[in-house]
Amino acid sequence: MPINVALFDVDGTLTTARVWRGVLDYYKLHGQRRGTTFIFWAYHMPLFMLYKAKLLSQSSFRKPWAAHLMWFLRGNTPAEAAPVWDWVATEYLGKVWRPQGLAQIKEHNAKGDLVVLVSAGPTPLTARIAKEVGADLAVGTEPAVRNGCFTGGVNGEICLDEQKAVLTRSALATQFPDIDWANSAAYADGETDLALLEMVGHPVAFFPDEHLKPIAAMRGWRVVE
Repeated sequence: MPINVALFDVDGTLTTARVWRGVLDYYKLHGQRRGTTFIFWAYHMPLFMLYKAKLLSQSSFRKPWAAHLMWFLRGNTPAEAAPVWDWVATEYLGKVWRPQGLAQIKEHNAKGDLVVLVSAGPTPLTARIAKEVGADLAVGTEPAVRNGCFTGGVNGEICLDEQKAVLTRSALATQFPDIDWANSAAYADGETDLALLEMVGHPVAFFPDEHLKPIAAMRGWRVVE
């Protein structure tokens, strides 16, 4: 029997602040990865300025940002990184949840829908957030692992733009081959989530940014803000 899915972006959809900030805050609080933090900002601040000046697309800005967040994991085992995910999901995100997003997840849970978080962030972090909010599955950007430790790189594609749809379908294909996409829903806030929203019959621009809002209006999508 076909099942309905509810897909949720995380940053800006379920939260009022960016999840990556929680990762950096963890390392700052614990006095760790100072050199990595310096290099991260030195690399990305010029790109941020270009993006704010509208000289760089949102996608071109966010893809390397998501990829380089993996730098902070370099040399750690998955077990060693687990406290980072726990702290971000509880201490940091506990202060910035968007109540409307959490309520929407509970509504889909009550209906028996399969709830899936889809984020550009590291999959282990997205999975920990999914556990925190009561989602069933998580799809994210896979950190590369060699000899049991994170390399600081990415395994495969960044979960952004069209890859949000590709990776979501791939993650669901084995366990849930019979999904009623026409009766499924997706919630997201940004232009880089378009492919995710286009997967379903009930796309929702959820507190949309300046890029997604006019697209949603033009397509007649439901808007929540």
